[in-house]
Order: sequence, then structure tokens, then C-alpha cells
Amino acid sequence: MGARILHAADAQWRPSNQMGVLNCDLGKQLEAAPLAARFWRLMPGQASTKHRHTTQTELYVVLEGTGRMRIGDDEPLTLAQYSSVLVEPEDVRQVFNDTDGDALWLVVGTPPELANTLEMTADQLARLYPDGPQALPPELTGE
Repeated sequence: MGARILHAADAQWRPSNQMGVLNCDLGKQLEAAPLAARFWRLMPGQASTKHRHTTQTELYVVLEGTGRMRIGDDEPLTLAQYSSVLVEPEDVRQVFNDTDGDALWLVVGTPPELANTLEMTADQLARLYPDGPQALPPELTGE
């Protein structure tokens, strides 16, 4: 099939199923099934799902803004632009935005795993989303 290009103007963005965070599925739009890669744009007050994976290791890269993230029960990380974090499958992680500006992340995972919460069984949801697929971090709930 050769090289494929996805121009920024042609990229399709949609809100995530559970948290409403704008994201762009690069693997799907580039017709690259073995590539799990997305842009995630978190506006102030938004968070991605708090989740873990079964086999997928994920690389998180802050492209714009300040990245905020919690891994497990650790203190939240604050990451400058172009900082990156590698997270192993079993570690629970959540990206959130408690700043005043947007944050744009590139998230790449390998090997690809089922990511659509609407297609998961109740057992899969309970395992991958230990606090439920819509849990917010304390930074966004005031707890």
C-alpha cells in the first residue's frame, strides 16, 4: 500500500465515548491496523479514562501545553512540552487537565488492544477501569 499521509486539515476528531475528550485515531485514519496511536486534546477540566491494559504498553508524549498525569496511586506528574512517559500494561493511568490551557498528547500503544468501551463485556470493563470508565481524578473533583 506504500506511504500514507494524513494532513492536519483532513484529520477527523471525535469526542471519546466515556469522557468526551476530543481525539484523532491515527492508526484507523492511516489504515494501519497494527498501530494504536491517537492524538488526545484535553481542554481545561477534562480527563481521559482512568484505565489499565492487559498487554499494551503505552507511550505518552506532551505535544502542546502542560501535561498532567497520574500513574497508580502516585502523586500526579507535571510534564513540560515534549516530555514523555512510558507506562506498562498493568499500571493504572489517567491523563487530566487541571490547567488553564489545552493540552495535546500523542499516545502510542503496542500491541494494539480493544479500546472501545462500548464493545467491552462487563468483566472487561471492571478489570480495565477499576473505578469505572468515567472516574475523575481528585484534581478535577475538588477532593
